[in-house]
Amino acid sequence: MPNVTNATASDRTIAGFHALSEPLRLKILDLLRTNELCVCDLCEALDVPQSKLSFHLKVLREAELVRSRQEGRWIYYSLNLPQLVQLEQFLAEYRRFSTVMPARACSENGKA
Repeated sequence: MPNVTNATASDRTIAGFHALSEPLRLKILDLLRTNELCVCDLCEALDVPQSKLSFHLKVLREAELVRSRQEGRWIYYSLNLPQLVQLEQFLAEYRRFSTVMPARACSENGKA
């Protein structure tokens, strides 16, 4: 039997998947895939007001999926790759321990 604690989600992992459950946050991550961007660039690319973007960036920061740095009056965002790797490794545990066999057919009375 596989070690269940390896696949137990930490609060950090749960926060990461929660952050990934919103389409706008996925679009933000996609834009950050190739380079760091400031808030104004993200607002323009996504056509969203800064207040809405700030909320989603806060969720991504709290989930540690993005990093921020301030330069003058601008805040720049980039991907936090180690956290993305952690989420990937969490999912890999399911692939590693799951059987790739079809489910058994159920009978009408509930017994296979």
